[in-house]
Amino acid sequence: MDHLRCRLAATFVAAQLLVAPAMAQEEEQHSTLTIGAGIAAIPSYEGSDDYRVMPLVQARGKVHDFSFWTRGTALYVDAIPDPTGTGVDFELGPVVNVRLDRTSRKAIRDDAVRALGKRDVAVEVGGFVGVGKTGVITSDYDNLSARVAVTKDVAGAHGSYVVTPTIEYFTPLSTTTFVGMGVSAEYVGKKYGRYYFDITPTESAASGLAVYDRAGGSGFKRLNVNLSAGKSLSGDLRKGWAVFGVAGYSRVLGKYADSPIVADAGSRNQFVGALGIGYTF
Repeated sequence: MDHLRCRLAATFVAAQLLVAPAMAQEEEQHSTLTIGAGIAAIPSYEGSDDYRVMPLVQARGKVHDFSFWTRGTALYVDAIPDPTGTGVDFELGPVVNVRLDRTSRKAIRDDAVRALGKRDVAVEVGGFVGVGKTGVITSDYDNLSARVAVTKDVAGAHGSYVVTPTIEYFTPLSTTTFVGMGVSAEYVGKKYGRYYFDITPTESAASGLAVYDRAGGSGFKRLNVNLSAGKSLSGDLRKGWAVFGVAGYSRVLGKYADSPIVADAGSRNQFVGALGIGYTF
């Protein structure tokens, strides 16, 4: 089970690996599937300055113009069918995320943070709304989109809510190459900060980290920036094999970054990187 959790935790760095090929598909393709797998270097926990190399798996596709995609350990399903050609695409649908941060002692490299104990698996359920435009700047196939997802933990772990606004831009440079960029943030409720960033006197005695009780209010927890690129191996991004890469930077913010888990045992600056290969049917 710990190995499975580590594999799932690693997948969040591939959030943008599989987006652009789907955008470049021809208008008459109403059902498609892209599956990707690779390796990623990620922090050992949110706020860590230690890194682990993990396998990753991601997928994206559509069935009769209804799109779905994974973003790390989250699954999005768009209940509004995609339009054909250039134009505006409205998004609305459910999202489910499994949060695995610090659920395995083996995944935590820092001895002090490991001594704080494991956290339970959080299952965050909610929905998202967004809008996108195809054919914006460079061609009829580039895409600019914005969405907001709101979820709440229903598994009794942190028991709070998470709001995730995201802006993304992707453009094919040719039929074989694409590049993209995404910016996102996470706004969390007060129970989230208490669960992951506060340190009780008992935990302080066990870990040697200072007592901390100022992460309990709601607020913006993290800002993320990701750059991605892909190259077709079959001569066409719309089908066959392709290789992908992503580099990301995250910064833990405010009172969450002031927690000894981050300020003393880790770093507010977080980096991720991944390489993968995918196949589009």
